[in-house]
Amino acid sequence: MPETLAAADVAASDADLLDQTAIAVRAAGSALRERFGEVARHRTREELMRALAANDDTALGILRPRLTRLRPHAGWVEGELDGGALPSGEWWVLDPAEGNINHLHALPEWAVTATLVRDNRPVLTAVHLPMTGETCTALTGAGAHLDGRPLDVAPTRDLSLSIVATSQARPGEEEDVVRRVGSSITAMLCDALVVRTAVPATLHLVNVAAGRIDAFWQFAGARADLLPGALLVTEAGGRISDAEGRPWTPHSESFLACAPGIHAQAVATLTR
Repeated sequence: MPETLAAADVAASDADLLDQTAIAVRAAGSALRERFGEVARHRTREELMRALAANDDTALGILRPRLTRLRPHAGWVEGELDGGALPSGEWWVLDPAEGNINHLHALPEWAVTATLVRDNRPVLTAVHLPMTGETCTALTGAGAHLDGRPLDVAPTRDLSLSIVATSQARPGEEEDVVRRVGSSITAMLCDALVVRTAVPATLHLVNVAAGRIDAFWQFAGARADLLPGALLVTEAGGRISDAEGRPWTPHSESFLACAPGIHAQAVATLTR
């Protein structure tokens, strides 16, 4: 009985924590929206990096103190492009301006994300899309939700009738990764109904979790752009793996999230 009560207490605590995390990402999103609208002109990479950092700093200035109060002993993942496993314990994995480059170009596809990872397993995530006002949340074992409404992946069972999507993990990828991305897009153009290509990954994964599109894949990638969506899709009933159908981890060289009914077909297309 004590163990059952302890588990229930942890679940209740995590649910409360998720609510407060969602409030934090919405606040950070509001601050970034105030900075949105004009195309940020840059002549050099250094100017671009300063503009990106200014957005990150604006959001982190709100997220860091709020999330630190919620979990004072949790670590922080500073590098948005970092991958691989984390040390044991709790870690906040943030992307304070997911799709930052879109924000700077006055494109609406960007978000603020915060995910709590406990012993290398995502426990909860909150993703806020300031330009639509939507907030997606997921809690391990408790489902995924969009503004409080349950999310479910699509019931699709035929890849040829599916909308699928991919994303560029980061600028300046190795040539072999770029070529693999290109060949995978060609393969999907042959096998799927429609192929969407854009950044950032999280917005595609929100759409998979919501049943709006049927699959998303990416080669390479980082914790910050895949963990939030991976938890959302899993809790919405979707299937997560690498592109070859093996279990996905932050060490994996590829990522696939899709409706269960087309998972085998998607793997076959991406590996032929």
